[in-house]
Amino acid sequence: MKQFRISEAAALLGVSDDTVRRWADQGRLHVTRGPNGMQVVDGSDLLPLLEDLASGSALAEAFPLARASARNRFVGLVTRVQRDGVMAQVDLQAGPFRVVSLMSREAADALGLEPGMLAAASAKATTVSIELPPGADT
Repeated sequence: MKQFRISEAAALLGVSDDTVRRWADQGRLHVTRGPNGMQVVDGSDLLPLLEDLASGSALAEAFPLARASARNRFVGLVTRVQRDGVMAQVDLQAGPFRVVSLMSREAADALGLEPGMLAAASAKATTVSIELPPGADT
């Protein structure tokens, strides 16, 4: 079983170290001591939190948007809109994820996209690749 230090668990969850410690104090996350005495979290214990955070339920409640059938939805703030003659590039920051969309300038104008706006990006992919970082347990 892979164990993660508090800082690693926080990075995986996209929250601060203090939030992970607070969740541990509240019993929402099980933290133990590793062989070196440092606080660690089993990877399997992170799964329910990752699923909860990925569902965006708290975000969806705070910022209700139109419902859609797309499962891969990212709610966040528009950080940049770069328009040229025909096309526009729109950058959206959704938690720790930067989502970039290329669309027609006409579509960006019709949506009135500007930095600082709340928006949702949806994505559909036919291929998803999973990679292990260097040094990961196999």
